[in-house]
Amino acid sequence: MINITLPDGSVRQYNQGVTSFEIAQSISEGLARNVLAAKVNGTVWDITRPINEDATVQLLTWNDDEGKNTFWHSSAHLMAEALEELYPGIKFGIGPPVENGFYYDVDMGEQSFSQDDFAKVEQKMLELARSKNEFVRREVSKAEAEEYFTQKGDEYKLDLIKDLEDGTITFYTQGNFVDLCRGPHLPNTGTIKAAKLMNVAGAYWRGDESKKQLTRIYGVTFPKQKELTEYLERLEEAKKRDHRKLGRELELFAFSEKVGMGLPLWLPKGTLLRERLEQFMRKAQVKAGYQPVVTPHIGSKELYVTSGHYEKYGADSFQPIKTPNENEEFLLKPMNCPHHCEIYKTRPRSYKELPVRFAEFGTVYRYEQSGELHGLTRVRGFTQDDAHIFCRPDQVKEEFIKVIDLVLYVFKALGFEDYTAQISLRDPENKAKYIGTDDVWEKAESAIIEAAAEKGLRTVTELGEAAFYGPKLDFMVKDALGRKWQLGTIQVDYNLPERFQLEYIGADNAKHRPVMIHRAPFGSLERFVAVLIEHCAGNFPLWLSPEQFAILPISEKYHDFAQEVYNRLQQEDIRGFIDNRDEKIGRKIRDAEVRKVPYMLIVGEKEQENRAVSVRKHGEGDLGSMSVEEYVELFKGKVAEMLNN
Repeated sequence: MINITLPDGSVRQYNQGVTSFEIAQSISEGLARNVLAAKVNGTVWDITRPINEDATVQLLTWNDDEGKNTFWHSSAHLMAEALEELYPGIKFGIGPPVENGFYYDVDMGEQSFSQDDFAKVEQKMLELARSKNEFVRREVSKAEAEEYFTQKGDEYKLDLIKDLEDGTITFYTQGNFVDLCRGPHLPNTGTIKAAKLMNVAGAYWRGDESKKQLTRIYGVTFPKQKELTEYLERLEEAKKRDHRKLGRELELFAFSEKVGMGLPLWLPKGTLLRERLEQFMRKAQVKAGYQPVVTPHIGSKELYVTSGHYEKYGADSFQPIKTPNENEEFLLKPMNCPHHCEIYKTRPRSYKELPVRFAEFGTVYRYEQSGELHGLTRVRGFTQDDAHIFCRPDQVKEEFIKVIDLVLYVFKALGFEDYTAQISLRDPENKAKYIGTDDVWEKAESAIIEAAAEKGLRTVTELGEAAFYGPKLDFMVKDALGRKWQLGTIQVDYNLPERFQLEYIGADNAKHRPVMIHRAPFGSLERFVAVLIEHCAGNFPLWLSPEQFAILPISEKYHDFAQEVYNRLQQEDIRGFIDNRDEKIGRKIRDAEVRKVPYMLIVGEKEQENRAVSVRKHGEGDLGSMSVEEYVELFKGKVAEMLNN
């Protein structure tokens, strides 16, 4: 008998050789019907693979990311099988799962492939899936693997086998298709009920431009047709919400080839939006005891050598700026933290004044590859709502919790309600990627884990996702379409204080090292705005909207009264505009709706006589007539409700 420990801590005994599927059956038939894979001692396995020793087991379904990955990895093999039947002689590269589906890189030889071929591949995939062919795992020697793919004439698989060690190689077979793969896979193809090919593109083998360009075919599958239909509907909605499209339509930002790729230009309305976000954060930071600082856009190369950023990122970043002095080099600022360390060092510090909290909306520059640039989500110059807290070791957890509270306040004010906190730790198998001793890493990781538990956050733990100088808590937010985004990060750092020789005088009158907490609730302001645009489809929270009202005079006779109303609202710091165009009122209303203006204030003869406005709300329609003061009260009440003031 062996002991199987389940996620709830319970321990069950089974015969040696039990499979995860049999464990699921012993719990409930419903679970057995839905289980796709299992995590055995932290590694994802096929549910048909025997377990021969004591183990911790987590049963994975479609609701688990690893479950979806197994489903989509198996679907990549199913697509490959369909392609091989339809296009004899085709050769295969790699076929991994991705965030939404899977792809396979293939060499079509002399045959062509385009979107016109999607339907017949989808049909063949479903035909094969209905056969319910089992995915059979088999361990093979390196010699056997090489012999098989030599006979098949697939040089891409042979290239992959070269890097594998004998004794670690497995084949998976389903139907007539055999693939080199470490797995895991579904028990059989029958679980796959709906398939859709999404895109076709070119991809160099192994990402090397000197090698052959293969055809990369993207697809997605689901356990139910209804789920595929809903997914495609969400994609259509996502196209409408694309921040690049709405950014142009709402005149928020633009890009210019002459300025440079990945360097956004903020237009007046977008700048108003940014300023509101900054004002919102500055106000919250002042309440929380932060002190504002400003640092240059460049720094001496030696600054980033000291911090470690140059060693880790220098080769892939903007190259050093040389001056007439041949011994002098500067870098565009990739991070604000080294500058803040130098601010901390400007005078001696006492334990009594800690924590010290420095905050800056600092613009930084990183050389993203041109193929990775994407609207505001991946740019080369961006602004971080950066802050660094220098505190005593005994203050770390308390300060960390305060930052969590600030991040949650931001999410609430902006309508992000569905989020998970990702505890990002270092990879214990590859410590060379990180700076600092085991002792300081253990302290930092414990502080984050305890703080997240104390706040009752829903968390996941990811090994290998830490920053090179310390672990972090990343907030993974789901938008209105269910897509995940990383927004907001908090990091504990014992290493930069050591590298910069930061000190404070303790109660014992001796010198001590402070601990540094890096914190950015927005993260990149550019990326945050992009996610916010797509989350709310350009219908920004009222307090944030660049144009909060549009005054619509029915005719030229009411322009003077419209100006009076405008002036009154300006006094209350309510932003908007007067539409004085010679257009019918219906056209003005339609145009204001397209511009997503929250409130339309219509003024005509009756309104002028009563010193009132007729109010319409975007997407809702007529709210009736009210005095300007009543409208101001309505507006401020809505804003206070959103900001919880």
